[in-house]
Amino acid sequence: MNAAQLQKTLRASQYAEQVLANHQSLLEQDYAIDQFQAALSREYIDQLVQHCILNIIDEAAWMRAMRILRARLMFRWIWQDANQLTDVITLTRELSDFADACICAAKDFARMPIAAKYGQPIAYNGKVQDLIVIAMGKLGAQELNLSSDIDLIFAFDEQGETDGRKCIDVQQFCILWGQKLIHLLDQITADGFVFRVDMRLRPWGDGSALAISHVALEKYLSQHGREWERYAWIKARVVNPSPEGDALLDMTRPFVFRKYVDYSAFEAMREMKTMIEREVQRRNIEDDIKLGAGGIREVEFIVQVFQLIYGGAKLELQDRQCLVNLNHLDDAELLDEQAVQDLEDAYLFLRRVEHAIQALNDQQTQSLPTEPDLRQRMVETLGFADWSDFMTVLNQKRAKVIYQFEHLIKENEPETQVESFVQLEKKLNDVLDDAAKNLVHEFWHGHALKKLPAKAIQRLKTFWPYLIEAILESAKPQMALLRLMPLVESVMRRTVYLVMLIESKGALQRLVKMATVSPWICEELSQYPVLLDEFLSMDFELPKRQDLEDSLRQQLLRIEIDQVEDQMRVLRLFKKSNVLAVAASDVLAESPLMKVSDALTDIAEVSVNAALHLAYQMVAKRHGFPLDAEGKRCSIEHTAFAVIGYGKVGGIELGYGSDLDLVFIHFMGEQADTDGLKPISGFEFAMRVAQKFMSLMTTQTLDGRVYEVDTRLRPSGEAGLLVTSLKAFEQYQLKSAWLWEHQALVRARPIAGELSLRQKFEILRRNILIQPRDENYVRAEVLKMRQKMKDHLGSSKAQKKDGIFHLKQDTGGIVDIEFMAQYAVLAWSGTNKDLAHFSDNVRILEDTAKSGCLSSDDATALIQAYLSERAESHRLALANQSMQVSASDWHDTRMTVCKLWQRLIDPSASFALDSE
Repeated sequence: MNAAQLQKTLRASQYAEQVLANHQSLLEQDYAIDQFQAALSREYIDQLVQHCILNIIDEAAWMRAMRILRARLMFRWIWQDANQLTDVITLTRELSDFADACICAAKDFARMPIAAKYGQPIAYNGKVQDLIVIAMGKLGAQELNLSSDIDLIFAFDEQGETDGRKCIDVQQFCILWGQKLIHLLDQITADGFVFRVDMRLRPWGDGSALAISHVALEKYLSQHGREWERYAWIKARVVNPSPEGDALLDMTRPFVFRKYVDYSAFEAMREMKTMIEREVQRRNIEDDIKLGAGGIREVEFIVQVFQLIYGGAKLELQDRQCLVNLNHLDDAELLDEQAVQDLEDAYLFLRRVEHAIQALNDQQTQSLPTEPDLRQRMVETLGFADWSDFMTVLNQKRAKVIYQFEHLIKENEPETQVESFVQLEKKLNDVLDDAAKNLVHEFWHGHALKKLPAKAIQRLKTFWPYLIEAILESAKPQMALLRLMPLVESVMRRTVYLVMLIESKGALQRLVKMATVSPWICEELSQYPVLLDEFLSMDFELPKRQDLEDSLRQQLLRIEIDQVEDQMRVLRLFKKSNVLAVAASDVLAESPLMKVSDALTDIAEVSVNAALHLAYQMVAKRHGFPLDAEGKRCSIEHTAFAVIGYGKVGGIELGYGSDLDLVFIHFMGEQADTDGLKPISGFEFAMRVAQKFMSLMTTQTLDGRVYEVDTRLRPSGEAGLLVTSLKAFEQYQLKSAWLWEHQALVRARPIAGELSLRQKFEILRRNILIQPRDENYVRAEVLKMRQKMKDHLGSSKAQKKDGIFHLKQDTGGIVDIEFMAQYAVLAWSGTNKDLAHFSDNVRILEDTAKSGCLSSDDATALIQAYLSERAESHRLALANQSMQVSASDWHDTRMTVCKLWQRLIDPSASFALDSE
């Protein structure tokens, strides 16, 4: 060994002197240390640990072997650090890899005696349970220092019981397992310890159960998780990866990283920053290079603040490592390049100083030594001439950190707000009428405000000038104010929303613009303030189908099948928040009508699929699975059940307030019993699935309902069965159905359930629609049905005289165009089979032109009229207005529709629209 390097190592560390005194073989070439210059791979460290404890079955011998290995490796790492043969990143990674290997080895060793006594821990789902070890803090980020504690949390996937003669539940088994793991690593013996273990970051902290289930952890984070815990969970990492561990960690990410830019985190982070500053002053810890001003904690805090605020929107910021995220902050232009360089340089220097401090006596401390001898040892290790030179450089580095820390998420200057408050109030009064002024006065002097906590009132007063300023910038300030006041009243107790609006001027301006366009959106937000979280952070792009499916699946994944209220809440808020996102995109990004309808239909289909899956699981759990019509056992994958969408959802033309016209079909053996403990017939099984589905979708709760569902288009209508077999459906359509039911079938489309059954339905639908029909008969029946609808749903004679036109139901309106498309399919698809392919009006009309049944000009004219009228209907729905509009504004469009109606359906039709 190099004598100069040895001397430098021993000067750097009194602990190294002790290790060498106890283990002279360290100066020899042995299995633990081949070359001090070489980096150690994770694989090599794993091999070292496994070799160290190979064939050891005695606990005391195991603990001694691991402690000796730790001492040998610590000597090596101190040698490397003192002689600058490694760098901070490599050293912290090797230390973390060693900790991981020790934890895994201890976990395996600890399990054996507990399993021998109690048997294997088996979940109620039949799976053997593993102890999921979650590393937090520096170990989680793989940034462990030379003498660091390791912060751990123990978890397991599912509750259950052991299968031994002496039975205990899975949680108790995992608690005993975790206790033994801690003992193996943390217990101080004559040979020292392996790692000090800290469990205080677990839910509820000290005094709580040592191990927690996935479901319990999720419930804790969603209901009780605090801002500092979001901060702590940024670095969480599963030490022993597994599908269950990965799923658990995935579950925690939405708690840590909000889906969009998290403006609510500003306030919480400011409070944490203030606490840090006060602690530094109170404890007088300037000599602590971690906790003192300009120390390691402040660098990490700066990075993690940006992670919490922007990590949901910028996925690259979800990395656990400080330096990696610093560079991402540079790339994302959230910090300028010089700030990043200063912080990175300071961080690496401070971590090196930290190692030099801890090498002295293998103590978990970051305080600079006070003894002259220890100070001299340190400055020699770090390469400085004396303590004064070292402190000069240290203070320069810390000053740069302090500057960045002090300028982080600063409060908006209140003086500006106070100065402008009176002027803004005067400007607002100038644009309000007396009623609106009284409303504002009553708000500020009403009982509701007097009941608010002082902090809430202060935040409301801080928010108010921002609101007035945004309202005064809008085109219709009084309208915006009147529509937003109920929303302000509904959220003034939830002041985090006010903070979000204060922090994001852009979000507040968008909210005001939405208010002027859509009272419906304001009402939704006022009634369900939880939607404001999503709304304020939306990127105003239409949601994509895959993202919708992934989002809802993740939300429902960890809810137990019998937690129906939780499932209902998730379904309702999923639908409402995503419809709101579509409305925002519609208004603010002016998304095309067809794209808007596609997105609204996607939301409905994803909701229907999820509710059907849940309903099927619920019934199967209680009664087992039925057989299908061919005698094959059904399953979650092979359900033999499908949901058919009719009307707007079938035609991919949903609007904002549309209900769902649905029909349920099955392919089950109706007489055969299910295979569960409480068997029922296949017919009863299908009925219960449909009933459960209806309950999930339509039950009115505090969060509203998912959708109104209309099932009257099923065979025989309200008098018919809720669910029909495919065969019975076919027989009815071929032998008993009225023409109007075939007309409805034009807009039918399978939207959920088993793919093979959906394909069977598609074939059946097409075969029914392409039957040869007498055109005169079809024309007469379509005309008869249309007249009935006008009589019942159209404008009255008095309204028509007053110049009112009902966009949907009156002559020349939406329904006329829909009926012409349906007529085309029923009358002409016998000889033009391609007309029966699509269920939406636009593509049906396009196909009439392709087939030559209509001219290209006629088809295009109808499509343009249809899209114009539907676009206006969307606008009216957002504005909470009826479909009755000024007839004169739509005269030309209606004339186009009426001329084609006369040519196709009713030669005797009158064009006297103005005199209707």
